[in-house]
Amino acid sequence: MNISRLFDRRSLVKAGAFLGAVSTAFARAARVEAEEQSGSVASEATSAETTMAEIPLSATAKVTVERRGQVVLIGINRPYIHNRIDPETYSGLATAYYQFDHDPSLRAAVLFGHGDNFSRGIDVDAFAALVTSGRSRIEERGMIDPLAKAPPVLSKPLVVVVHGDTWNMGHELHLAADIRIAAADTVFGQDENTHGRFPGGGSTIRFVREAGWGNAMRYMLTGDHWGTEEAFRMGVVQELAPTREKAFEAGVAIATKIAACGPLGIRTTLASAHLAVDPSEAEALSKLNAQYGALYKTEDFKEGRRAEAEGRQPAYHGK
Repeated sequence: MNISRLFDRRSLVKAGAFLGAVSTAFARAARVEAEEQSGSVASEATSAETTMAEIPLSATAKVTVERRGQVVLIGINRPYIHNRIDPETYSGLATAYYQFDHDPSLRAAVLFGHGDNFSRGIDVDAFAALVTSGRSRIEERGMIDPLAKAPPVLSKPLVVVVHGDTWNMGHELHLAADIRIAAADTVFGQDENTHGRFPGGGSTIRFVREAGWGNAMRYMLTGDHWGTEEAFRMGVVQELAPTREKAFEAGVAIATKIAACGPLGIRTTLASAHLAVDPSEAEALSKLNAQYGALYKTEDFKEGRRAEAEGRQPAYHGK
């Protein structure tokens, strides 16, 4: 069919000119809006700049902070309870992440654990009231979720160094980092399903993405633990070290090397990668807290806690 038979040529020209004008107007409006938003964000970022203060190692400090030039070392410090994460420790990490991200003199961070273990994960009893209440685990301002379940996320690189027991939330903090180093004595675990819970800190998304569906489900669904060679095989660890000390040195060396690169390029690299990954994971991450909290209210969860306290195998009934 000849299109000229249906439309007058001059009408088409006029319509094309009109549509072109509208398109140009919309493009300009979008550009102006983007420029205004960019200026607003830049202004906000400038006003939010801070200087990250050190928090020395002590019996009362649940999170430590040590500055080494352009690198900051963030340590989990509850060795008397295997570095299990309670709400105060979680908030301490969230605050440390925010301050690191907003301190222009810092370019890379290293997360590690004091004592014999990186972390055995969540302090279940300490978190119970907060989890069942449905309240947010962090404040809206001055914090960045260390499990990166909701924006904002870190815009600077985070290297994690693990050793000893690295279980559950500890493993999920590890998965949320950009680069992961493990000492040879590391034992990984994602065994919440054996306790009537589930991996509510991001493993159902990030472990699957990093290791592949079958590898991740092999350990999440059985609760079996695994070692460093298996972690390296699955791709969830980038470098192995023979001792804890060597692992820590390797983590600091990588962070130092990153800090020597152009900071704008580093941030843009992370931002570009997040644009590719984050949109597809946002919905699943946003539902984790509610899903985890719902399981806390079940009979299976209570049975899991009783069985653990009594040193016996749980008997679950799906209620």
